[in-house]
Amino acid sequence: MAEVEKHTKEGDAWMVIGNMKTCPETGPKVYNVSEYLDDHPGGAEVMLDVAGKDADTMFEDIGHSKQARKTLEKFLIGVLELTEEEKAAAAVAAEKAANASSGMPIVPLLIVLLAIGAYFYLQSQK
Repeated sequence: MAEVEKHTKEGDAWMVIGNMKTCPETGPKVYNVSEYLDDHPGGAEVMLDVAGKDADTMFEDIGHSKQARKTLEKFLIGVLELTEEEKAAAAVAAEKAANASSGMPIVPLLIVLLAIGAYFYLQSQK
């Protein structure tokens, strides 16, 4: 990861995308997106914000299309070499992120349902 962290500027922007869960056969992959910055639909700044970093969570949270994933393949420069310790930490982080995001939509839904129930209850008490 130390090598990736050196590439954080326009004209020299690398990022890591993927994890042991999404890429179990290889693990995280390193992409040199320098030539794509101006073509990125979200703008260069979005990509420069995560240049030199692990951009996997941001990439997955946005929900990129199959075409975006295919475009990304053009910029693959290698697989991130992780120590066993880093692999274990990455797996734990990926699992935590998956668990945290999977439970989030239910909270707003419960609040809405409780509000609707409270409204009808209060209306019936009049």
